[in-house]
Amino acid sequence: MKKTLLLSSLLATTQVFAQNRPNIILFLVDDMGVMDTSVPFLTDSEGNVQTHPLNDWYHTPNMERLAQQGVRFSTFYAQSVSSPSRTSILTGQNAARHRTTNWINSENNNRTTYGPHEWNWKGLTSEMMLYSKLLQTAGYKTIHVGKAHWGCIDSEGENPLNLGFDVNVGGNSIGQPGSYYGEWGYGWIKGNKTRAVPGLEKYHGTDTFLTDALTLEAEAEMEKAVKEGKPFYLNMSHYAVHQPFEADNRFIDRYKGSERGEQAEAFATLVEGMDQSLGRLMKKLEELGVAENTLILFLGDNGGDAPLGGAADYGSSAPLRGKKGSEYEGGVRVPFIAAWAKPDAENNYQQAYPIAQNVVQLQMGTVMDIYPTILSVAGVKTPKEWVLDGGDLKILLQGKKDNKHRKDFLMHFPHGEHRANYFTTYRIEDWKLIYYYHPENLDMPSWKLYNLKEDPYEQQDVASSNPRIIKKMIKYMKKRLEVENALYPVDKNGKNCVPTYTR
Repeated sequence: MKKTLLLSSLLATTQVFAQNRPNIILFLVDDMGVMDTSVPFLTDSEGNVQTHPLNDWYHTPNMERLAQQGVRFSTFYAQSVSSPSRTSILTGQNAARHRTTNWINSENNNRTTYGPHEWNWKGLTSEMMLYSKLLQTAGYKTIHVGKAHWGCIDSEGENPLNLGFDVNVGGNSIGQPGSYYGEWGYGWIKGNKTRAVPGLEKYHGTDTFLTDALTLEAEAEMEKAVKEGKPFYLNMSHYAVHQPFEADNRFIDRYKGSERGEQAEAFATLVEGMDQSLGRLMKKLEELGVAENTLILFLGDNGGDAPLGGAADYGSSAPLRGKKGSEYEGGVRVPFIAAWAKPDAENNYQQAYPIAQNVVQLQMGTVMDIYPTILSVAGVKTPKEWVLDGGDLKILLQGKKDNKHRKDFLMHFPHGEHRANYFTTYRIEDWKLIYYYHPENLDMPSWKLYNLKEDPYEQQDVASSNPRIIKKMIKYMKKRLEVENALYPVDKNGKNCVPTYTR
């Protein structure tokens, strides 16, 4: 009861006049890594953008346009799998703190053999101070379209309408679509019925690809909000580019017959279809006359999962190592672009929150920064009672350096039976530690150490020659885990595997 009263009291303090706020679109792409685009994000040691072979393979002209209009980050971190990142975005908290540390299985608790018993697999609740709730109370029309994956079946988090959204199209507990094909009813007619996408019946039996159907629904909801005279927040959350890798035949001719194989070709069409959706939304904003008043934040939710290579090699994220679910940079680096849909130096909203154009920001950002950034743009205060692990990107989005913005990143995955098992990664400045708990043998943890400035592709583990740095990094990592009240893997006797260094 006390929590509910506190929430009501805090929400009441955010009441503002709706017409005084800009529109905001969070364009979130499922399983899109930093290399799954024709936009080059990586830079050399001097900070110059470098194009790599995968940038030449994908075709994302609308992302290119958005990047020219705004700021892209060379280093932007997410969690290594979906639900933890999505929860971090809406809460502004690291996964170690909110405790949704693994992807959420709709039907069953997937803590894994040695995972923490109390991990938050039921996901978000209506009592949490989510920015969607704050925006809703501040007069925004809050719209969710696409994948949610914020809670299991029969949990509050299963339904976005419980989480501060006025509209929900296609979102529930599932983490992937039963199918992308309208002819298959997105899984209801053919495909994986347990993961069939809800709420799109009017497209069943048509040739409307899922990405296109969600775009049509988003366009309609934006138009409704404009007609109502309300600012809107759109959580445009595509199921693309997650498996199943079903080809969007509108784009297949560009990729067919390559040496990369049919699955990689199908994946590339999912990427291009997603990019077309971005372009269509930008065009719709102009048609509605609100492009100058609309901020777009574009990002992926975890490292890439392109069917190119294994979890720890240099395939799907090359030249970065690893992919979705791994402990390496390819598992946690995502594309991030922030831009006004139509730059206009005379626009009041853009003057209040200026964004540089065609700039690559070299300073690190994370998904935890989305929450305070969105509230800052909207002019809504973050409640002091709510702990945040991210910071407002306002200075960084002007292309400047922000010495107060945090310079470390913690990625905690106390689960196993995935592409990497029972690990925490911790980066501060140029150093990156990977700590493996080995709960099956509690007294034998192991670790790796990389200097990402000298070795950005994690080719040389320098742990054995830097014991002092290892000791210091484990100390810093452990302290942050404690501050965030993290849960640890447990051994067969239920004992916590707390990080140690005794060598």
